[in-house]
Amino acid sequence: MVNEFQRGALSTRLGIPMIYGIDAVHGHNNVYKATIFPHNVGLGVTRDPQLVKKIGAATALEVRATGIPYVFAPCIAVCRDPRWGRCYESYSEDPAIVKLMTEIIPGLQGDIPPGSRKGVPFVAGKQNVASCAKHYVGDGGTTEGINENNTVIDFHGLLSIHMQGYFSAVIKGVSTIMISYSSWNGVKMHSNHYLITDFLKNKLRFRGFVISDWQGVDRITPIPGSNYTYSIQTGVLAGIDMIMVPYNYTDFIGNLTMLVNKNFIPMSRIDDAVKRILRVKFTMGLFENPIADLSLSHQLGSQEHRDLAREAVRKSLVLLKNGKPGQEPVLPLPKKAQKILVAGTHANNLGYQCGGWTITWQGTSGNNNSVGTTILDAVRKTVDSSTEVVYNEEPDARFVESSKFSYAIVVVGEHSYAETYGDSMNMSIPDPGPSIIKNVCGSVKCIVVIISGRPVVIEPYVAQMDALVAAWLPGTEGLGITDVLFGDYGFTGKLARTWFRTVDQLPMNVGDPHYDPLYPFGFGLTTNPVKDN
Repeated sequence: MVNEFQRGALSTRLGIPMIYGIDAVHGHNNVYKATIFPHNVGLGVTRDPQLVKKIGAATALEVRATGIPYVFAPCIAVCRDPRWGRCYESYSEDPAIVKLMTEIIPGLQGDIPPGSRKGVPFVAGKQNVASCAKHYVGDGGTTEGINENNTVIDFHGLLSIHMQGYFSAVIKGVSTIMISYSSWNGVKMHSNHYLITDFLKNKLRFRGFVISDWQGVDRITPIPGSNYTYSIQTGVLAGIDMIMVPYNYTDFIGNLTMLVNKNFIPMSRIDDAVKRILRVKFTMGLFENPIADLSLSHQLGSQEHRDLAREAVRKSLVLLKNGKPGQEPVLPLPKKAQKILVAGTHANNLGYQCGGWTITWQGTSGNNNSVGTTILDAVRKTVDSSTEVVYNEEPDARFVESSKFSYAIVVVGEHSYAETYGDSMNMSIPDPGPSIIKNVCGSVKCIVVIISGRPVVIEPYVAQMDALVAAWLPGTEGLGITDVLFGDYGFTGKLARTWFRTVDQLPMNVGDPHYDPLYPFGFGLTTNPVKDN
């Protein structure tokens, strides 16, 4: 498909290759059989820049395997309110962790050579891709976490919280930067000349290109597209170089041409945009190698990449509880037991395990859309051959009581979502999650694993549980979870987000004066690996 588009571009008068980009935000997530890595919310837990760099390199290979040279990643939002539906795309509420994780950029693009000019885009070669830091700037700071809304903060706050990742990204040679749908103090970012041109291009000396979000200029007006000519003029004059126009491209071309012909947009602004886009295309080697390299096709979903994702899952898990007060720890679990129960809506659901931005925009449910290992499969593969594994998604209390299980693993959490569809004011675990916890934990030793894109309301249920694990959105490699549950590896993860008690505490971030979380930022119990379990 991409080659066909490219041949069309190459057959035009000037033969300039087009740049095709894709949302590869946790691996090459739109493609069947690709390795799906944990979402950023889990990777932030690891605080391991070398790990995300490797994930960037693996993602680049899988994206190149399908002939694509450009990804709309990483998201370097600093999510300050977990009610935001994109909070799982953010590494942490702490800008220092987000800044650390920009090391994914040299993973995707390759390491910039020593002594390179700062701010100049860089792509090492045919096994790398151009990357895109997003969403500039303040996307994670909106009021009540409402997606695309208004971030109210002074300039110092904007710089010290939301801008930190961009300083790093520009120094590391990021090729492109995507503008946020959100506003800063009431001014739409897509119309903000000061932050795009004066600050990013002139002060930080960013030399790549600035791209709009999907229909981003349309949304400059309160009713999207209601004054499209005004939106184009405002967005282009603000300094956006490439506009994402999913549908009405003829209107866009006609309007832009008219605005230039009538001198509403000076030719110098067009020249700046074209120069920047061409600079990135030249840097990427698109002119020399516009067509896909088919020799890379074996990289998609390779075992090496799955092993890396499994390692990332292990390191991203946070152990929040291990044993009831005054009792022995329950983790790591013995692999040899007479009979164990695996229960819950998320135990055998690869779609939920991967979350949004997987195969489809909103993600999916079930096991037919991706190739990987569910947590149930992982348990079956990990336990001793003599251990009977019983799976019951929604067991009633009587069944649990009468079955004489050695222990139970309960996996519940959020359904898949992306962007505005994930905005939540109640932050609860959807039914029947809470009743499954109650039914199982009421009568057997239970280990609860939460699959979610953010901290959720769990305080009412914690007392019933023997152990609690935050697994975030781990992706296709469920064995990473059983690796630590059964003690082949120890738990090491520390919260990169504050786990609140109740929604009315929000927003509440580390360092706030009234900080009273259920589990504080940086919390995480540890276990030691067991040699012969």
